Amino acid sequence: MKAICFYFQIHQPFRLKRYRFFNIGNDHYYYDDFANDDIITRIAHRSYIPAAESLLRMIEDTKGAFRCAISISGVALEQCEQYVPEFVDLLRKLAKTGRCEFLAETYDHSLASLSDPEEFRVQVDLHREKIKSLLGVTPKVFRNTELIYADELAPQIYAMGFKGCITEGAKHILGWKSPNYLYSAASQPKLKLLLKNDKLSEDITNRFSNTSWNEYPLTADKYIGWIADTPQEEQIFNLFMNLETFGEFQQRESGIFQFLEALPRFAAERGVEFLTPTEAVKLLKPVAELSIVHPISWADEARDTTAWLGNRLQNEAFAKLYSVAERVRLCDNRMLKQDWGRLQASDHLFYMSTKHFSDGAAHANFSPYETPYEAFTNYMNVLSDFIVRVEEQYPMSVDNEELNGLLTTIRNQAAEIDTLKKEVSSYRTDLEHLDEEHLLRRPDPKPEKEAKPAKPAKAEKAPKAPRKACVRKTTAKKSETKE
Repeated sequence: MKAICFYFQIHQPFRLKRYRFFNIGNDHYYYDDFANDDIITRIAHRSYIPAAESLLRMIEDTKGAFRCAISISGVALEQCEQYVPEFVDLLRKLAKTGRCEFLAETYDHSLASLSDPEEFRVQVDLHREKIKSLLGVTPKVFRNTELIYADELAPQIYAMGFKGCITEGAKHILGWKSPNYLYSAASQPKLKLLLKNDKLSEDITNRFSNTSWNEYPLTADKYIGWIADTPQEEQIFNLFMNLETFGEFQQRESGIFQFLEALPRFAAERGVEFLTPTEAVKLLKPVAELSIVHPISWADEARDTTAWLGNRLQNEAFAKLYSVAERVRLCDNRMLKQDWGRLQASDHLFYMSTKHFSDGAAHANFSPYETPYEAFTNYMNVLSDFIVRVEEQYPMSVDNEELNGLLTTIRNQAAEIDTLKKEVSSYRTDLEHLDEEHLLRRPDPKPEKEAKPAKPAKAEKAPKAPRKACVRKTTAKKSETKE
């Protein structure tokens, strides 16, 4: 039987305000609160909320037969909590159905996986904790920022506890292979890979309302027919897209929501089912190992990382940002660490792209800046102030080797403290058990005996008279004789 795996991405960065050179050292607040409020609220009401309501209806109407997955970045969740809490309530409802899986990713939607393995791990752990505390579920499958993946990441992803990872089904990687199968990572065969079906996904995200497209209009029965008519051995069709596709990229008036909600009915008629990523990883067997030497992503025609690291501006900003990573991890300043995370969002580097041709317009559509150079200047001004704050706590005169030594010492001390705490807890438990056993073994106290009547007191004897002093006469006689 064929199956569809739907995955929807939600992310919004904390956008930076216009930060001038003269603000450096004087203003430590970097964000455009008005823009952040306006954008997340507008998109939530036009796209996120109605799309989530559609997904809930699809799950309810099919009695759980429809299933999907959502990944939302930690910074997007923070903004939703602050500006559109009603959307967070909808996410909770989706999580409670058990038919909508929530995936793990980097908390700040960063490119840490390309530069700093330790920071990468920290952010994934933070995101996993956020999803657990806010939505009550623990992610089991991983998706990296912008679906970035390479062989070198697989062992670390698996070591963090994930059995599956989703990424792009890039043509230059697959060659003659089809994305409609489950694969395993060449560098860690226990990690399973779900690959995006690029053509079928973009039929919805990019071409749905394009009247010049030869398949326009796209209907639900036609779309499901394309999937059902593929070779019988093809297993799974991974449709990965931004949730903004529904209501934002494709307007409500285009009929996109009706198209989405009609899919389960026609899928049932053609014997096509729906699976979550975790179900796909458990139920399907990999057909082959897939090696991806250079990082891939789902951005631009090249499906590589040049959307964020394709020019000197981007690479300079990226290198400067991660040059202070170890120092930031040493500090315990909450605001400094919060800013550190928000400045890592890949969007800031995306705005600096100087790509032309077909991708240039796409980059320009998402950028709040008039030019990539303006984006670079604004970001570097903010980053300069941030680095000044970091240096106040950990001067650049301290080299990385010393910092590594300090980090090692701190981690060892933390591990030792944890061990001691566990030992103390164990001793307390043992002591409580000993006290309980002592109470159980102690005999019951015997009843007190009745007091015997006191015996009559004996008459006191008269005290004896003191003896009279006597002089030994013999002594006296002897003395007289000597005279």
